[in-house]
Amino acid sequence: MRRYHAPVGLAVLAVAATLSAGCSSEESAAPPEPAPSTSLSETSTSELPAPPAEPVPPGAVGVSPAGITTRVDVPSVATESQYGQACLAATRWIEAQGGDPMAQVEPYLKVLQEPGFADAGNFHTPWAELTPAQQAGVILAVNAAADGQCG
Repeated sequence: MRRYHAPVGLAVLAVAATLSAGCSSEESAAPPEPAPSTSLSETSTSELPAPPAEPVPPGAVGVSPAGITTRVDVPSVATESQYGQACLAATRWIEAQGGDPMAQVEPYLKVLQEPGFADAGNFHTPWAELTPAQQAGVILAVNAAADGQCG
């Protein structure tokens, strides 16, 4: 399986920054530092240890005025399967809502972040149990779905 790392995290940052521009006065105005580039590697998910819970630097989490996490500025960690399933789950949800897909990003993230909610959209793991890198992967998949980039 492939694992998505830093380049994916940068894409999350770019999309999330566009979506959340001007959403919160509490977000840091300083531009984020680019994450180091890593290559994709082939490996089986059964061989992978659970990613360590890394600290998130102050200002690295974007929260909308409604209290929804819309950005996590850490490199994304998701297997190809997790990302694909999350992207397709988001696509189905967004299409069911109708209207502008980009307007559905925050409402769908709200669903994914509800306590105890777990399905393909959040890697079958409640939001509070995901590492920041996994949360970044979920947000990346949701934004890709809204942008019509899922297969």
